[in-house]
Amino acid sequence: MEPTEETPLLTPPSNDELETKSDAVYDRFNSREKKLIVALVSWCGLMPLFVSGCFFPSVPQIARDLESTATTISLSISLSIFAAAIGGLSAASYSSYYGRRPVYLCGMAVLFVGSLGVTVSYTIPHLMFWRFMQAFGASPGLSVGAGVIGDIYKLEERGTAMGVFLAACLLGPALAPPAGGMAAHYASWRIMQFILGVCGLVGFIGIYLCFPETSQPNTRGIDKWRSGAKSKMGRPKFVFLNPLEPMWLLRNPNMMAVSIASFVVLLTDFVMIVPLAYTIGERYQIKNDAWLGACFLPMGIGNSIGSPIAGRISDKAIVAWRDKRGGIWYPEDRLRSTLFASAVLVPLSVLLSGWIIHFVDGPIGLALNLLCLFMNGVGVQMVLGLSASYLVDVMHSRSAESVAANTGFRSCMVSLAIAGILPMIDQFGVVATNTLSALLAWIGFGILWCTVRYGNEMRAWTSDIEV
Repeated sequence: MEPTEETPLLTPPSNDELETKSDAVYDRFNSREKKLIVALVSWCGLMPLFVSGCFFPSVPQIARDLESTATTISLSISLSIFAAAIGGLSAASYSSYYGRRPVYLCGMAVLFVGSLGVTVSYTIPHLMFWRFMQAFGASPGLSVGAGVIGDIYKLEERGTAMGVFLAACLLGPALAPPAGGMAAHYASWRIMQFILGVCGLVGFIGIYLCFPETSQPNTRGIDKWRSGAKSKMGRPKFVFLNPLEPMWLLRNPNMMAVSIASFVVLLTDFVMIVPLAYTIGERYQIKNDAWLGACFLPMGIGNSIGSPIAGRISDKAIVAWRDKRGGIWYPEDRLRSTLFASAVLVPLSVLLSGWIIHFVDGPIGLALNLLCLFMNGVGVQMVLGLSASYLVDVMHSRSAESVAANTGFRSCMVSLAIAGILPMIDQFGVVATNTLSALLAWIGFGILWCTVRYGNEMRAWTSDIEV
């Protein structure tokens, strides 16, 4: 065709050219390097779940050792979850400004010191303080880890990679309670805390030696500072960032909806495991701390299974729905894979567990409760893992902050709710407590369904969503 006066002088790039250019940022690391990066961030992501998980079966022994009560010691669990929320928000903010690597290094160092402090705590105030520092140091593992996955993997690979990352992290809920219970029974709960400090030191060394900066080029705040006029003023000074700034992202209706749903789903997990020593343990006469820790194992196994399965299903669902629409995709397609878990697995597991504890005794009752713990582990991680992938999809350049805002919101809410679990069971019983948790979980399912159905319209309400 002959050129005319209306022919543009510059031909715009084709969609294939744009896609190739956008994909190039994910080719900075080869497959082997990506696997090493995922292994390192998975180790760091394992830490916060080990910090919390190994504590649950040790609560009775800690209460006796410090001459306190289970209700008081459970407040340290609430405090550590709150610390993890604040730490995750701080880590996400600073990782967006300085990069992922320095935040990991600082976090592992604080985890090491905090764990040693918990090990030598002999009063409740000391225990509370060092538990706060321990959880704060471990907190970058999940929020920043999700951002790293978004840094190095393309959209159609991200769900699977996130599933592998979360599955490795969620070995924590599977291994931490038995490990904590065995340490408490055969030695002391303090031994487990010392081991956590050693793990933090190993993480620090691994990050220092083998972890490259994964932030995409020219996206960090420090990169923008260096390219701007301020860089001419000399060496950069340390910048104090507002750790609560990522919470402002929750004004997006999609993020708020997913965060509320994540909270009520995660709450069922804690309703089952926080009082486990005083519900399943007392109902079925489990006095050995090691065996009590083993009762947490089905939930941890369910956690590890649910996340990678959901990741693969969601990746296939995105491709299928995109092909069905002729190349058009919606991030909410990923959330479709959460609906079965949030409607069936999560609420029914906590509901049935409460009724079984009350009405079914003996080995059959114990076996059925362990099955409920497994169902809950699978369901909770199907929802949480895909919710994290969804947030990375819709807020890609602020992926760590979006995941931190989601984690921070639900952790703050859970930390408040945990303080009321044991008193509510004492006052109203395990059946009423678990039934209320199941009803809240069904409300969460309704919120997720509305997000899948109306997510495209909801994203149009604000300008922050990047899809």
